[in-house]
Amino acid sequence: MSSQNPPLGGEDVNTWARGLTDKYKLVINSKRSDALASRTQNLSLNTPPSHAPPPPPIPTRPSKVDLKIAARSADRSQKSVSSRPTTSSGSASSPHAVRKSKSKYALRDGSSSKQPEVGPDGLPGYSARNTARTASKPTDQNSLKFRAYLHQLSNTPQRYENPGLLDEALTVVPLARIYAEADEESQVMQVEAQSVGKSKAKWGYQDCVIMALLKWFKRDFFTWVANPPCQRCYAERRPHETSLIGPTPPTPDEKARGATRVELYQCKNEDCRSQERFARYGDVWTLMQERRGRCGEWVNCFSMLCRAMGSRVRWIWNSEDHVWTEVFSEHANRWIHVDCCEEVWDKPRLYTEGWHKKVAYCIAFSLDGVTDVTRRYVRNPRKHGLPRTKCPEEVLLYVLDEIRTKRREGLHPEEVKRLEREDREEERELKHFELQGMMAEGLIQPKHSSTSSSAAERRPRQTEPMDWKRPIAEDGVIPNQASLDSPDHRMEQDGH
Repeated sequence: MSSQNPPLGGEDVNTWARGLTDKYKLVINSKRSDALASRTQNLSLNTPPSHAPPPPPIPTRPSKVDLKIAARSADRSQKSVSSRPTTSSGSASSPHAVRKSKSKYALRDGSSSKQPEVGPDGLPGYSARNTARTASKPTDQNSLKFRAYLHQLSNTPQRYENPGLLDEALTVVPLARIYAEADEESQVMQVEAQSVGKSKAKWGYQDCVIMALLKWFKRDFFTWVANPPCQRCYAERRPHETSLIGPTPPTPDEKARGATRVELYQCKNEDCRSQERFARYGDVWTLMQERRGRCGEWVNCFSMLCRAMGSRVRWIWNSEDHVWTEVFSEHANRWIHVDCCEEVWDKPRLYTEGWHKKVAYCIAFSLDGVTDVTRRYVRNPRKHGLPRTKCPEEVLLYVLDEIRTKRREGLHPEEVKRLEREDREEERELKHFELQGMMAEGLIQPKHSSTSSSAAERRPRQTEPMDWKRPIAEDGVIPNQASLDSPDHRMEQDGH
């Protein structure tokens, strides 16, 4: 015991420490030798020496690498237990097997991974998986008809590319007023951004130009027509309301000016009873002269004016009888929703959450492509979506690829790459909207992101009179099926 205490006086401390270390090593080696001797004596004589278990290692502290390897091994063993097949009686082959819960929107029996998940109401269900679809050529009659219709609609943006038309449009637009308002608004936005420590304003100068154009177009240039007034009674300052008689063939002059069809109206005044013709023109040049119509005429003319002001535009077709415009913002690097009939800028949820309109398809046609942008306008398909029954989704994918390839023929390879890069960026944006819809339904947990719409997106429709808005469910009141089936549903679009 005295040798284990530190030396006193002039004894050598180093010599004492080395001696103590040697004694400790001797004790450890003696314990290891005793353990090996004891194990050797306990071995059976019939056990081959090659099968003898190895001697026990000296206990050491495990390293971090050893702990990670042990944890991964435990995870693999846990997964192998939970994924063991069950027996015919439905019980697991191991008492520790874990039963997997069935999803609310699981795939139907016999369906493949390429088919969309379907909910109990027949509408597409949300899926956290990125289920890839394979384009399929249309074969049935409905798909072929829808394909021909989409190809016809894809020609609409081509009408805006006439250089003479664009030059004429610039003579109609009050450029000095538009640029002055845009310059003022752009400076205000820049100051607001700097006041909160941001170097970039929310919208750029070209965006402000289109906003000023939108304001002028709605308030000073184009006129909405529900029932055209009786010109004779209007001139004599008498009641000039008319009622619809029905369609009538266009005259040769109307047909030459681009009229696709004509609606015939009669004056309600018993002393007049004169008839008024309302031609639905599809020619943009004629619309600049007429300056009146419904949403089809409004959007055609406004989209062409945006092209004349130097912006890239898309014409949006909606299967529920409405059209609008999208303008590409170089500042925000995305497509912006613009509805000239409502004087609305970047409010894509206006139709579903403001008008309470149910939507199936929203297809965007441009000079150099086409995109299904339904996810931008229908954030919650189970609440605001309609069944997409025009054709299978794989066929729609094939048709859109077909139109896109056709529109990009002859473009420079670098330009095609730029457009394809924009397509990928927009697809990421649309997937983000899809995730927002899943958060709104509580299917996934939100991560500090707001999915609520603004007050401007929840307002009812402003342009049409109430007797038009109520039958087509655009008055801000949630419709019932009887109102949707009303026979007074008059088409607004140009040629639809």
